[in-house]
Amino acid sequence: MTRNALITGVTGQDGAYLAKLLLEKGYRVHGLVARRSSDTRWRLRELGIESELVYLDGDMADASSIQRAVIKAKPDEIYNLAAQSFVGSSWDQPITTAVVDGLGVTHLLEAIRQFSPQTRFYQASTSEMFGLIQAERQDENTPFYPRSPYGVAKLYGHWITVNYRESFGLHTSSGILFNHESPLRGIEFVTRKVTDAVARIKLGKQKELRLGNIDAKRDWGFAGDYVEAMWLMLQQEKPDDYVVATGVTTTVREMCRIAFDYVGLKYQDHVVVDQAFIRPAEVDVLLGNPAKAERVLGWSPRTSLENLIHMMVDADLRRVDKE
Repeated sequence: MTRNALITGVTGQDGAYLAKLLLEKGYRVHGLVARRSSDTRWRLRELGIESELVYLDGDMADASSIQRAVIKAKPDEIYNLAAQSFVGSSWDQPITTAVVDGLGVTHLLEAIRQFSPQTRFYQASTSEMFGLIQAERQDENTPFYPRSPYGVAKLYGHWITVNYRESFGLHTSSGILFNHESPLRGIEFVTRKVTDAVARIKLGKQKELRLGNIDAKRDWGFAGDYVEAMWLMLQQEKPDDYVVATGVTTTVREMCRIAFDYVGLKYQDHVVVDQAFIRPAEVDVLLGNPAKAERVLGWSPRTSLENLIHMMVDADLRRVDKE
């Protein structure tokens, strides 16, 4: 029988790649869409799957719309990828972030508990929950210490997922994903901000790139690889939590070097450190240990950071050239 999946945040980077993966596996894919902006489906069009999904109106802040979506989709699996996902904006929008990223998870879990208890649930947790790191490499047992309203809200979503698993016996799993990027990444995220600027500088449409803390270190992978781990979690007999990462950390400075080198430029000639982009509480280093995901799920990343950045620069060169 065809399996039904419901993806919240289906128009985002991860939602688009996950929808493509599930469609290739023969799923009927329902996407929850909030009616807030004029064009939210460009990523789905880029992957050539916009017309293959079933769209349902819904908002993570509105419990009744979530309930209706669950009842209508009759999902075997739900992937909760919806979020206010930009860390920087969470200081300006702490309440929205808390409602969508925290309370919204509870809306979904309650809908599953009441109307579809057999549904398997995936929660998109984040390495930002580690924040002020308590261990050199972060795994499933590392204590959390979030450093932003985003990280705090996500931590609530993570623990309420664990709680519903333990309280009601639901099949709920969390993927603690470290930074994952792609040509579909939003322009506000640093990797895409860099690759877009590289394209514009190379094509003569921009002269400099202004960034904050370029010595911050992140564990960057390819979103197309990471959505496979999401799917694998819901195929396990036992629900659980998994760190999904590459196990390699790189500075923003080095990421800039890779991107500028690719088009024959030197990052030192164009990158300007701007105090306006320094966050109130910075996360200096994140480095994941994906050993459990490799051991239990059989998952490991396939795309190197260099190949990922080259892929993103190529995509942005094509976009900017068309403007």
